[in-house]
Amino acid sequence: MQNDKDRYWDCLDQAMDASHSGRVEEALAWLEEALKAHPGGAEAHNGRGEILWDEGRVDESLYEFECAIEADPKFSSAHMNRLEILIEELAEYRLALEACDELLAGRALLPRLDSTFQAEICYLKSKALFYQDDLQGAVFLIRRSLKAMGDHPTYSAFEGHVLFEMGEYRTARRVLERTSMVDPDSSHVAYSLGLVLERIAYGEEADVSPMMSDEARVASEASFQRACSLDPIQFPMPLEVSDTFFSEAVDAAVKNLPASVRAYIENVPLVVEDFPTVEMVKNERVSPQILGLFMGIPRTEAILTEQVPDLDRVLLFKRNLEKHCRTRDELIDQIQITVRHEIGHYLGLDEDDLERLGLA
Repeated sequence: MQNDKDRYWDCLDQAMDASHSGRVEEALAWLEEALKAHPGGAEAHNGRGEILWDEGRVDESLYEFECAIEADPKFSSAHMNRLEILIEELAEYRLALEACDELLAGRALLPRLDSTFQAEICYLKSKALFYQDDLQGAVFLIRRSLKAMGDHPTYSAFEGHVLFEMGEYRTARRVLERTSMVDPDSSHVAYSLGLVLERIAYGEEADVSPMMSDEARVASEASFQRACSLDPIQFPMPLEVSDTFFSEAVDAAVKNLPASVRAYIENVPLVVEDFPTVEMVKNERVSPQILGLFMGIPRTEAILTEQVPDLDRVLLFKRNLEKHCRTRDELIDQIQITVRHEIGHYLGLDEDDLERLGLA
């Protein structure tokens, strides 16, 4: 008669075969059978978590990973899966950072902190810091991962992306070009490189010569085309519209505002730029991919300051908005959303207010 241990592993094998063949419900049923044979089976709980995650059942998935960790605190895969869910799905960055620090402390009851596991935890911690806008901390940790693992394309690609968000465009270019040689079939790397080269092409750094700018423009276009050829669904070629079309869409967005709001913004210019300047990115901590920005003092605070009202303005970043949209109709809609959002900031609304009003 088959003992419980053999039954457990046999059910896991059956579940794996079913999962790989796309038979999700059958795989889950086999994992239930495995847990009947061994209720504390960490592998079965982790397997259920991974399948449920793929099915978009995030809360159930997190529960299964936590059951796996409770069953076997040394099971590193369950720890990493839990961290990924906390960071990427639930935005629970504080919990994720606490868990990373606990794992990095190397306690005896937790997974052994070998170089590979340490590098992965540092990578996940760097992502949590990145989402909390601690870009310097994110770069420090991802470089720690790279020091442990060498030319790891996932880590290098993330380093390049963080450097791009910091406005360190030429350093990001070096990192991403090196990464593209290691992993030439990565659409993410090709697209990120296109973004970086595009900023260099537009001469956002003072010592970029016209020749360097032209070379970067050609290389940027080639990188976007490469990303599109590798993954046309996620990375279609950037939309481009004329300045006239864009201006008319902006004018229409303003006209669609309530009359009472238009009266408040008569003296607030809407300025169209291609991108935020590198000074904004570095000094004001503005994302280089931001769609729009209100600069000045919100109207609700203006009476308490001595700022000259003429300094208030709303900026719209044309090329970022174009990349955010796939069609002209989407662009028109997004321009309206962005205009309302930034005017909302001028009127003194915070992000929670904007989200409640559908302007986030």
